[in-house]
Amino acid sequence: MATAGLAGAAITSPVSAMLKQNETVQKKVKVLMLNGSPRADGNTFCCLKEIEKQLQKHGVETEIVQIGQNPVRMCINCGGCRDGEGCVFDDDLCNVIAKKMEASDALIMGTPVYYGQPNGGILSLMQRLFFSAGHLVQNKPAAALAVCRRGGATATLQTMNMMFEMMNMPVVTSQYWNIAYGAGKGEVKRDTEGMQTMRTLANNMAWLLENIHANGKAAPQREERPVFMNFIR
Repeated sequence: MATAGLAGAAITSPVSAMLKQNETVQKKVKVLMLNGSPRADGNTFCCLKEIEKQLQKHGVETEIVQIGQNPVRMCINCGGCRDGEGCVFDDDLCNVIAKKMEASDALIMGTPVYYGQPNGGILSLMQRLFFSAGHLVQNKPAAALAVCRRGGATATLQTMNMMFEMMNMPVVTSQYWNIAYGAGKGEVKRDTEGMQTMRTLANNMAWLLENIHANGKAAPQREERPVFMNFIR
């Protein structure tokens, strides 16, 4: 597959050619993107913007939401969300994101790497969102990206992808793990391979969404689980 070597270059891949066949479908597709960094315009944001620019070239609508610097509550397993009204904690972004997810066709989550793990805020948000509003993400493509200074990015991606897999969300890949490197503000832009990885991720996401929405087939139905199993029964 031929891909654009530089941001802003003309798209010549078979992916874009296929997407142009159905512009009506393109206009209906939206990707919600979450910035898990407390820095509104840091390296994680730079990666999301690179993805956003590429998605928009394919006619895909996008929205980037930053979790900000305010605390994000963790799930306390209270069961209050089972009444169907969302998470009982309504003092952070969880229910706002759930509402946005209802109108979105895919999800991309970006995070800086803290001690080999995702940012605590984005991790808490994902756990509460998927537990309280899991029906809104079922079968919607998802991708995670991690930004680090040196190491821990692969463990961070594994943590996030495990949640996607439990929610029946097709995990969108790239030409490499969805990782970019940088320490100082904006330094990640100098990681040319990392930026290309982000664009390839966007191409793959657009291609998958186009195919999902073009064929009109319903997603596979989940089997009912007869009983939750553990290792002692």
